[in-house]
Amino acid sequence: MNRESGCISIHTENIFPIIKKWLYSEKDIFIRELVSNGSDAISKLKKLVSIGEAEVDGNEKYYIKVVVDKEKKTLQIIDNGIGMTGEEVKKYINQIAFSGIKDFVEKYKDKGEEAQIIGHFGLGFYSAFMVSSKVQIDTLSYQKGAQAVRWISTSGIEYEMEDSDRTERGTTVTLYIAEDSEEFLDFYKVRETLVKYFSFLPYEIYLEDANAAKEDKKEGGDNEEKKAEEPKPINDTNPLWLKNPKDCTEQEYKDFYKKVFFDFNDPLFWIHLNMDYPFNLKGILYFPKLRNEIDNFDGKIKLFCNQVFVAENIKEVIPEFLMLLKGTIDCPDLPLNVSRSFLQNDGYVNKISNHITKKVADKLISIFENERESYNKYWDDINPFVKFGCIKEKKFYERVKDIIIFKTTGGEYVTLKDYLERNKDKHENKVFYVTDEKQQAQYIKMFKDNNMEAVMMNTVIDTHFIQFMEMNNSGVKFLRIDADLSESMKDKENNVDENSQKEISEALEKMFKESLNNDKLRIKVEALKSSALPGMILISEQARRIQEMSRWYGGFNLEGLYAEEETLVLNSNSGLIKSLLNLKDKEDRKEDVKLICEHIYDLAKMSHKQLEPDDMTKFIERSNSLLTKLASGL
Repeated sequence: MNRESGCISIHTENIFPIIKKWLYSEKDIFIRELVSNGSDAISKLKKLVSIGEAEVDGNEKYYIKVVVDKEKKTLQIIDNGIGMTGEEVKKYINQIAFSGIKDFVEKYKDKGEEAQIIGHFGLGFYSAFMVSSKVQIDTLSYQKGAQAVRWISTSGIEYEMEDSDRTERGTTVTLYIAEDSEEFLDFYKVRETLVKYFSFLPYEIYLEDANAAKEDKKEGGDNEEKKAEEPKPINDTNPLWLKNPKDCTEQEYKDFYKKVFFDFNDPLFWIHLNMDYPFNLKGILYFPKLRNEIDNFDGKIKLFCNQVFVAENIKEVIPEFLMLLKGTIDCPDLPLNVSRSFLQNDGYVNKISNHITKKVADKLISIFENERESYNKYWDDINPFVKFGCIKEKKFYERVKDIIIFKTTGGEYVTLKDYLERNKDKHENKVFYVTDEKQQAQYIKMFKDNNMEAVMMNTVIDTHFIQFMEMNNSGVKFLRIDADLSESMKDKENNVDENSQKEISEALEKMFKESLNNDKLRIKVEALKSSALPGMILISEQARRIQEMSRWYGGFNLEGLYAEEETLVLNSNSGLIKSLLNLKDKEDRKEDVKLICEHIYDLAKMSHKQLEPDDMTKFIERSNSLLTKLASGL
């Protein structure tokens, strides 16, 4: 062809600032775009071969090669795909408004299954100018008798075209890297980027360091030829998610998980997504084993488009609660380089999100119904995920509400329905829960002594989940184990008449308020079945929750408005309380009464939280004083 030059036809003003600042937020994305174009070119050729419109050598291997030349300051992306004629270069490169992929799919859409063409990147080729001072294309079409074409542009606005000396079918894009982007002349930087985006591209990718090849020749000398190693592709062309789930082994799922997410622990279980209709969706979602509570919010869902990595944790496509998991999802038909507001309102995207939610719920239900013992074992790891999903996605909650389970203080796993049924005679429609087994050990012991059980609610999300459950289960009330006394704990056979009980209550209340110098202290006297415990603290559930929420969200100091409503419960069946009552009128024992009251109160407080430093100091001093008195009386 005759040498030709001109201006590129741009149908949008200031297209390159848009490419640089809006369309591509990450600089390395130009590699994704150019290698994806090479992949598309191979897919096009394979399509034409499959319908008899192109011929290739039956032994020919398709490939993409990336060559880094630090000396020449070039980066080349080479493919042996369909190539382009001069007219196609003018149409698809010089006229940005057209999309070669779109035209190709439209032309061949009725000739069998559509080729798997990435092709949603639109302006992808022009991302090359983000890092280049000059871009050169050398391309030779698959068509017989075609002339190779060279296209050069230094600005992305003006171009030159002429014949090329390329002799093999396909395309080479040569980037002359600009000074402000020379990090992309670093072999390892390019390798890192290729691995990031193309670990699972369907065609083999090879990375070559042109300068290293020159060094090898120098070292080998004229008399000794170094034996070249067979080059290895940097990618796996057949990722596990493309296989039929029936053909995948348990070990393959585990190995794939460890390889992709660099986790040495085996996952708990997984969900293999494999859908062709009404939309194309494949992937694997893993439920990881948690090492600590921080891991609950450290998930990673990798989104792919035809095996090309796009991004992680795109909440517009993947339900937010699934971000707690780890996995790979491949959506070939997803429009990728569009605004997130578009994704939020796109019906196709919503269908994908709903389908994934349904598949996750179905998997959990299946394990619950068919492998209940395994489900119980998984619960400690998966319960934050399930609870978060219920709060965030109403449809998810509706599906899994009957398989939400709770671990009891007896070590069993029960549903809400099971718990309420088992305890209806002791505390109807009340669910007692524990947030700290060690701190609330005394209360747990009381429950066990009375053949009662509480459930464990000790994760970060439980504060919110408790309120969510109350809103969605009419009449059910959750109470922390130190919030109230169950009727089952009270001694209903207590023979003290009402007047005597009132007299005892008034005497104890007066004694403790005076001894503790606290006129506002709430005191309640109950006859409990257990005589071992002289006193305990109860905290108002409502007031405590408001306090916790003010601390959780920060900036709202509600201490004065909603102070923790603390009640000291004294057990009139306790031998110590009875002895204390006998001392109430003895003037010479007033100091002893004061010490004992303070000690009972501190012991009660220690059963539900740590003492403040000053209180702990006084407690220790008082303990020494009481022991001294005891020893002196022996």
